[in-house]
Formats: sequence, C-alpha cells, structure tokens
Amino acid sequence: MLENIHSPNDIKNMNIKQLGNLADEVREKIISTVSENGGHLGSNLGMVETTLVLHKLFDLPKDKILFDVSHQCYTHKLLTDRFCAFDTLRKTDGISGYTNRFESKFDTVTAGHSGAALSAAIGIATAEKLKNSDAYTVAVIGDGSFSNGMVYEALNNCSPELKLMIILNDNEMSISSSVGSLARHLSKIRTSGRYYRFKRNFQKVFSKIPLIGNKTIALFRHIKNGFKRMFYKQPFFEPLGIKYFGPVDGNDLERLSVVLKEAKRSNACVLVHIKTKKGKGYKNAEENPEKYHSIGPFDVVTGEKKTECKKEGFSEAFGKIMCEIAQKDEKICAITAAMKDGTGLSEFAEKYENRFFDVGIAEEHEVTFASGLSLSGMTPVCAVYSTFAQRTYDQLIHDVSLQKLHIVLALDRAGFVPDEGETHQGIFDVAMLSNIPNVNIMSPENFRELKDCLEKAVYGEKLEVVRYPKGAPEVYERTEFEKNGDFDVFDSGSGKTVVFVTYGRITANVYHAAKELANDGMHARIIKLVKIYPVDFDKIKTYLEGADFVCFVEEGIKSGGISEKILSCMQMCGIDVKTGIIAVDETFPKHMSVPEFYEKYGFTPEKIRDFVKKSI
Repeated sequence: MLENIHSPNDIKNMNIKQLGNLADEVREKIISTVSENGGHLGSNLGMVETTLVLHKLFDLPKDKILFDVSHQCYTHKLLTDRFCAFDTLRKTDGISGYTNRFESKFDTVTAGHSGAALSAAIGIATAEKLKNSDAYTVAVIGDGSFSNGMVYEALNNCSPELKLMIILNDNEMSISSSVGSLARHLSKIRTSGRYYRFKRNFQKVFSKIPLIGNKTIALFRHIKNGFKRMFYKQPFFEPLGIKYFGPVDGNDLERLSVVLKEAKRSNACVLVHIKTKKGKGYKNAEENPEKYHSIGPFDVVTGEKKTECKKEGFSEAFGKIMCEIAQKDEKICAITAAMKDGTGLSEFAEKYENRFFDVGIAEEHEVTFASGLSLSGMTPVCAVYSTFAQRTYDQLIHDVSLQKLHIVLALDRAGFVPDEGETHQGIFDVAMLSNIPNVNIMSPENFRELKDCLEKAVYGEKLEVVRYPKGAPEVYERTEFEKNGDFDVFDSGSGKTVVFVTYGRITANVYHAAKELANDGMHARIIKLVKIYPVDFDKIKTYLEGADFVCFVEEGIKSGGISEKILSCMQMCGIDVKTGIIAVDETFPKHMSVPEFYEKYGFTPEKIRDFVKKSI
C-alpha cells in the first residue's frame, strides 16, 4: 500500500485493519532504509501509529503538524509523497532527516533543535484565529523536550480558545503517573469510544432540561473529577487552561483514533498524552532504545553496526581526558544537556557520579548552572554540540563573561557535521563566541592538542572554549611544524611566498596543498593556530611580512570569523599584501559527507592549491 500513497488524503478512508497493515509496511521501510543510511530509528518506530492517525484525522497542508526536533518525522515523510525518494534519506541531494519547509509543502517548519515547536504552533494557531480560519494546528513534542525551558514559556502563552492540539509523546517517563491496577483500568475506560459517546449524550440530554440541567451536568463533572483525582495526580496542564486527554497507548490505533477525534472535537487548546514504545516493531531497538536512537548503518538481522574498524573520535578522546583530569582534581565537574553518550561522557558519569550532571535538553540552564558551580569554587566543563551552543549566547555573556567567571565550554561537532543537514552544522561558533569579552578559544587539530587545550582550559581564568569536530583526526607528518607559543609554523620550498593561516582539522588539507605548491616552485608557509582567539598578532605578523599572498582557510563562516579579525589587524598595521579567504559564505550547508563538504566549499588540497595559483 505504501508506494501508492502520495498524500494524507490517500489514507482518509482506511479502516483500522488497513492502517495496521500500513503501519507494518512503514516500519519495514524505515528499518531497511536506516540500516543502509543511518538515522534516528527508535523514536520513528515508536511514532508510526500516532502519525498515521494524525494524517487521517487532519487536513494537511491546510491543518499544520509541527514535530518538535523533528527527528521522528520519517512516517510523515512516507505519507507525504516522499516514498520514492526515501532511499536517499540523509544522502547528498536526498531528503533531509528532519522536516524541511523547502522540501515539501507538508513540512510546516525546518526544525532540528528541541523545544521550539510549541511556540511556533501557538503563533500559527493565533494567526489562523485572527483570520477566522477553522484550520487546526498540531504540535508533537517528546517528553525529553519537556525538559526544555522554551516549552514552558510557550505553555504559559497558550490560549484556551486556540484550535491547537499538543501531542505529548511520553516514551520514557510518565508525566501524569497513575496508581495501581484500578487506575489503569479507569484509564482504559476513559479512552474508549463508549465513554465519550455516553458523555456527549449525557450532556446533550441534560442541557435541554430547564433550570436544573446545566447544574446537574456541573455536579456530575465535579463528582467525576474528584473521583479521578483519587487515582491520578492532577494533570499539570489543566490549571493552565489546557484540556487534558489521556494517557493513551500511542501504538493502539483504535483507542488512539477515538481519543484524538474527541480531542479535535473540542475545538480548543488541548493536550493529548500518549505513551509510545521506542523502537516498536524491531526487537533490538526495543531492548536497547538508547543505542538505536541515532545510529549509523547496521545489519538488520544481527543489529550490529556495519562500520568496520571505527577509529576513536574526538568525543571519545575528550571523555578519556576528562576522566584523567578529574582523577587528579576533585573540583572538576562535567555537565551535559541530554548528550552523555554523544559527548563521550559515559565513563565519566560512571566513575564520578557525584560530579556528573545531565540537565536534560536545557543548554541555557546548563551554562548558568555552571556559573553557579564556578561561583562556589568548582571547575565546570559544559560538553555541548556546537549547534546547540547557539542557544547559550545570552547566558555566556550575562552569567559568565560579565561576572568574570571561569567555566569550560567543550564544543563537540565543531565545523562541518556529516549527514545531519542545515540545523546541525558547527560553523557559527567561532564568529559568535569571539565577540564575547573575557573569552579564550582553542581549536585542537589532534588528540595531543586536545589534551593540552583541555588542561589549559580547566586551569584558566575566563570563559575557556575548546572546540573540536566529529570523528577522528587525519594522521600525517607533523615533525615539520615548529612550535611557537599558541601557534605552529611550517615552511617548505622557495620562490614566491604564500602564507596560509588556518586552524583545526582543516590544517591537514592545507598542509597537502602547501606541499604541492612547494613542489611547484613556491615558498609555502603555514601558520596553524591552536589558540585561535584572542590572537597574538604581534608574534604572527613577523611571519606575514614579506609575503606575496596570504590565504586564510577557515572551516566556519567567513563573516565575523578569525580570518576577518586577523585581516583587520593587518590593515591597521599597514601590512600591504594580497589576501584571500577560503571559508563558508552566509549559507546553511545541506546534509552530505565531510569530503563532499570540502569539495563543495573549496577545502580540498587541490582546490586550495588552485585558489592560491589563481590569486597570487
């Protein structure tokens, strides 16, 4: 059936049995595709039935569905005319692993960060109300995202009159916990079709009785609510004016259909609390949901990853170094925002449990929490992906830099990030952070430098930033570099002098380009920064003077980057030399592999070499 579905309209007339068969096909397609391409598996398998019912019930694209983070949107993509392209998921020029409003009219927003869907949904629903539209807006939010403060800011702004449905996908914890088997039985009754039919008929009949009808309805509602509170905690949402439905099994098509229809019939702001099984339908993912949350290609039968001889990456090296430092210093604390495994801190969490803090998906809180630790004499290290650090800009300025406090920001996934797309690139952190006072930024090229940088950072005095990419560094001949304080220098060849200024993992490509230029009769020099900001320009300028061409190579955005800052210093010092910058222009790179990024944006050794030859 799946290959014949081109829009949600194609499932409108399906019965529960047909939807169940379709759910099996969807799961099979998701598992087979993710096993080849990698991606988010567990959350997508858990959301199959809920997504099917939502697309059957609502009229897309007139009605809008927003998936928070949107990593659980694979079923949505399969139902919205992307079956034929689904095999290209996360591949170059293929479809994104997240919703993307430029990819399909059925994708309301381009999303990849947590906590934003409800705020946007309220805005959309409010606009529809102002236009007197009968369109409905749906925000699908996982329980993990409910640890994000932005969700609570949005809840405070919810209006009961909005045609807004919030789907709380509870796949790990219970927001409204029940007590005992009787409560579970009552929950089944309250989410059945007969219950809602009885409730509507009761209200219809008694509302027609003069004088006492509405009072009788109110009395029975009061008795019902009192009885419910005997077995359930009062839902958090109802005092906010948000009508609560559930909890209901989000993988039970029949019961879910009943509850969502009733919730939609309210024509008001409602929250439907569903419980789903992460990894449902694939035993390996059900038994180990954390491993299969986001995974690379794997063997469907064994569940084992297909990647052979995986090299240790910067994340794993960071975790080991942190354990070594913490063993010697009891003031070292590690903080992460729901990314313990991704940032390499699993071993630290086991060895130093009382000094490890997972604050949930709350990067802003993570930084200000760290400032409190620092105020009381501890040394906090915040491990966070570069893309998510964008959310902490206010806290870094107001709660850390302004206070002249010492914390360490360990920025994982800096630079190009493979396969994840526009929302997850780490190319903005340098331009963003280098504008903050009282900051030191270091960008190690390899594990030895990572250790040196982290040791300097934890015993520094300012906001200390150590940024590093995803994956392992390239191994090449390093003995030719001469150490000079916070930067290294390489010289090769003779003739016209080209000076490269660069940092981080891209240095390897610059090195290969410099070697080729030296072989072509040029004097190639590399200034490889380790501490990239602030730059000791007085030392660097002696290596720039007399050059015929200075080429800046920076794996980040050009505007506001280190290249422009050094170029400004050169102009102020009167260094009159031809210059060029290889960096990322104002754009959002799409999903592809790192080598493909380098090819597209001119970072390969060959393209760096050709750029210099053309410019000198």
